[in-house]
Amino acid sequence: MTLHKTSNNILHTSFKELSIQVSLSGLSFCILDTVENEIETLDTISFEAQSNPESLITHIGNWFEKDQIKDRTFNKIMVIHENELSSFVPKSMFNESNLSDYLKYNVKILGNDYINYDELKSYDLYNVYVPFTNINNYLFEKFGSFEYKHFSSVLVETLINASKIGDKHTIYVYIAQKHFEIIVLYQKKLVLYNTFQYQEKEDFIYYLLFTIEQLHLNPEETPTYLLGDVTEDSELFEIAYKYIRHLEIGDSYYPKKFDKKVTNLINSSKTLVLLNSF
Repeated sequence: MTLHKTSNNILHTSFKELSIQVSLSGLSFCILDTVENEIETLDTISFEAQSNPESLITHIGNWFEKDQIKDRTFNKIMVIHENELSSFVPKSMFNESNLSDYLKYNVKILGNDYINYDELKSYDLYNVYVPFTNINNYLFEKFGSFEYKHFSSVLVETLINASKIGDKHTIYVYIAQKHFEIIVLYQKKLVLYNTFQYQEKEDFIYYLLFTIEQLHLNPEETPTYLLGDVTEDSELFEIAYKYIRHLEIGDSYYPKKFDKKVTNLINSSKTLVLLNSF
């Protein structure tokens, strides 16, 4: 989705692209120099306790007041909304007039919630979701035109693009601080996407094994990749390794031009903004 505002000012054209990932647990910012094709800035703000949509405006506003950021212009701005208020819909079942129907049975939505969707054109999928409208309004007033997507759209599209056609289902688990997403693909098609909250490692492995069981998959045979905030030394990897035979850390799913330092930054910041920038 793109929000537009007309501007004829070409004197301040910038060759920098800004990506912002917004969630109630934190914010991530990435500035890409499109001339040098290099990451200029990668910054994150993590909240110890879950924030609320209203307070996010204050945190974003404070970031834009930093000396190295203040008064800068950007050639392109992308916002990634990360929340659990989304649902994937096959193209054959999608109707733009029924957006609320795709969400109301899975997530809690309010009557005044603004609902939008991303189209994954290459894969005959739509992702219906509720963005942080106050964030969109703030950035529109500050910068004018920008694009936005849902976190799960970027994640699923990235994984499908990187996957290969084979004879087995493949499981991807994207891990953040208090939640994780499970994505199951088969023949470059989405079989399942779901998000789970967890407190302890036992919660994590319960939901993972439950999903495997419900899909009638075999943990001894199904390739499983852990992405995001996880390493082979983490307790989540260790407990999953006890039950899943083909378990790997999925570093290979980040773009090849990311060196190890940048990959570590992505993992530690729990952000997808870089995947969208390249």
